[in-house]
Amino acid sequence: MLTSINPANNKLIKSYSEMPGEELSKIISLTDESFKHWKETTFSLRCELMKNAAKVLRKDSEEYSILMTTEMGKPILQSRAEVEKCAWVCEYYADNAEKFVADEIIKTEATKSFVSYQPLGVILAVMPWNFPFWQVFRFAAPNLMAGNAGLLKHASNVSGCALAIEEVFRKLNNIL
Repeated sequence: MLTSINPANNKLIKSYSEMPGEELSKIISLTDESFKHWKETTFSLRCELMKNAAKVLRKDSEEYSILMTTEMGKPILQSRAEVEKCAWVCEYYADNAEKFVADEIIKTEATKSFVSYQPLGVILAVMPWNFPFWQVFRFAAPNLMAGNAGLLKHASNVSGCALAIEEVFRKLNNIL
């Protein structure tokens, strides 16, 4: 059992069941299958979805800020700033990722040489508790824009934040 305890008053916020191994194996397989399709999507689609993530974050900013403050004790002003920074990083990579991973022609003795950036696959993100949204989004935005897929193993004391982040990504196609 995972528990989130409010550090301000040591009261239980919520308990979460640990994910059984079979369910985790299924999620890994599904994520790998999703990656095979995701890596083929266009930058314009990825850009639209990442900008939608920024909209979701801003729309529900107060809810996410209160959750962060309650679960890990961050002052509410810092929580609000963290959510805004996450929205910013989504927009930044939406606007710039295609340039960052564009093929680069390099000078060699060969007729034509270039560096090409290709998606790596499913990447595991093991995240700390102290910046429960920022650490995830600074990982997710560039990696998703580059065509990778990600799995999150968040710190157990911020399970509510982890589930809220999952919900941000679930809302991308149904935004506003």
